[in-house]
Amino acid sequence: MALVVQKYGGTSVGDPDRIRNVARRAVETANAGNRVVVCVSAMAGETDGLVALAAELGGSSPSQREYDVLVSTGEQKTVALLSMAIHQLGHDAQSLLGWQMGLRTDSAHGRARIGEIECRRIHAVLDAGAVCVIAGFQGVDDEGDITTLGRGGSDTSAVAVACALEADVCEIYTDVDGVFTTDPRIVPEAKKLEQVSYEEMLEMASLGAKVLQVRSVKFAMRYGTPIHVRSSFNSSEGTWVTREEDVMEKLVVSGVAYNRNEAKITLRTVKDRPGAAARLFTPISDAGIVVDMIVQNLSIDGSTDMTFTVPVGDFAKALELAQSAAAEIGVGSAEGDENIAKISIVGLGMKDHAGVAAQMFRVLADEGINIQLITTSEIKISVVVEEKYTELAVRALHAAFVDAGAAEPVEET
Repeated sequence: MALVVQKYGGTSVGDPDRIRNVARRAVETANAGNRVVVCVSAMAGETDGLVALAAELGGSSPSQREYDVLVSTGEQKTVALLSMAIHQLGHDAQSLLGWQMGLRTDSAHGRARIGEIECRRIHAVLDAGAVCVIAGFQGVDDEGDITTLGRGGSDTSAVAVACALEADVCEIYTDVDGVFTTDPRIVPEAKKLEQVSYEEMLEMASLGAKVLQVRSVKFAMRYGTPIHVRSSFNSSEGTWVTREEDVMEKLVVSGVAYNRNEAKITLRTVKDRPGAAARLFTPISDAGIVVDMIVQNLSIDGSTDMTFTVPVGDFAKALELAQSAAAEIGVGSAEGDENIAKISIVGLGMKDHAGVAAQMFRVLADEGINIQLITTSEIKISVVVEEKYTELAVRALHAAFVDAGAAEPVEET
């Protein structure tokens, strides 16, 4: 008997017919002899409506505690409806909200981090032979207050619960058939991957791929819980996210990712002396702004240029803080650019394959695309280009590394 955790997003439970479809899947899985936990998001559009109400009545800065109380009701609605639908199919089910299943978090409302999951009530429901339907996205802090986990929180809830239960698999049901080599909306020839490693998926998720949320992949990787990404609208095999040693083919390049949600800030003639970088980045860090790529030029005449990227939503604040810090330490100027995109290639095989970076740069050069910034890791190369070249760059790189057969299995060394 396997223990299976299934997660369904807002689109998969978007209306009564789709909720019935999820109920059928859950019951079929249970009737096959499995213990089943189903984690659900709010119905599509539900959270947006609640956020709009918060803005209308709470102003631009509503109480974060009350905001969490409000937006968590979207999942409460879904778990109740899904449990009712499962009952209608003749199978027992019981719903649990975050506080009921003992998902404990810190008190950072709107972006809480999971501390522990007690699992006692989940086990009790499963031991009674019922499907346990749990609310994603929410938990409870030590004061007993409702908290929410932030963007992608239902993915995080599902995988964290699967890890805590030592589940055999966490199935992430979505509106696509699995993880693709790139966005099929840009490249219709994009291929579905049968397997991808945690490390590759983590890179893809952090670089803009929206199939899985970064925190959920980190949980799965830490505890070795297999994830199966698949469609809620058909029964096709999806993509397995698993350990590197379980991946059958180590592709040179597994995928091409892009992220338009970045902006860059450049500081000119920064004094090349100890402490300058710390004084520049400390105020940005204190403001809770995440800095991604950082590139510093070689020092010339005692000064250097420094460029870094931040999320577009934090650009104005980050630029203001950078300009203020620049004035204090005598930086020549601080300027910004929102019209950029980060394009990345990811693949386990890059560890053992020379010349990937050179080929990537050559492909972009042949398309007349100028590279503004470059960063690398063992299995990733990322570049920043003008935003208007995003789709051209993705298509060209996919053609060079995937369509043309450059993503062939790498021979063991």
